[in-house]
Amino acid sequence: MLIRVDPSSPVPLGDQVAASVRRAVADGRAAAGDRLPPAREVAGALGINLHTVLRGYQQLRDEGLVDLRRGRGAVLTERATGGRAELERKAGELAELARRLGLDESDALGAVRAAFR
Repeated sequence: MLIRVDPSSPVPLGDQVAASVRRAVADGRAAAGDRLPPAREVAGALGINLHTVLRGYQQLRDEGLVDLRRGRGAVLTERATGGRAELERKAGELAELARRLGLDESDALGAVRAAFR
């Protein structure tokens, strides 16, 4: 699994590590039972502090997406299922609701943008 960060982003690097793993799960590139790369390896490859990577892994553990054990590494749990299919299903539901309410695409997209704020 490839973990990426953008050092120029205002988002803390540990948060970016966690988001990168979440994105891999959502896209189906990672699944329950997969091992995350060792934190030392990720830190070395990205040129960031080991504790920053561990902070990202701990976020995932706190969310229940990763089982983090000393000597065993970080393993994705059963909660780490592809979220892309669910997102697409919910997007379809949103589009159908918007149509029933007489809203157009730009209104629905505006509602989604507002939800991200």
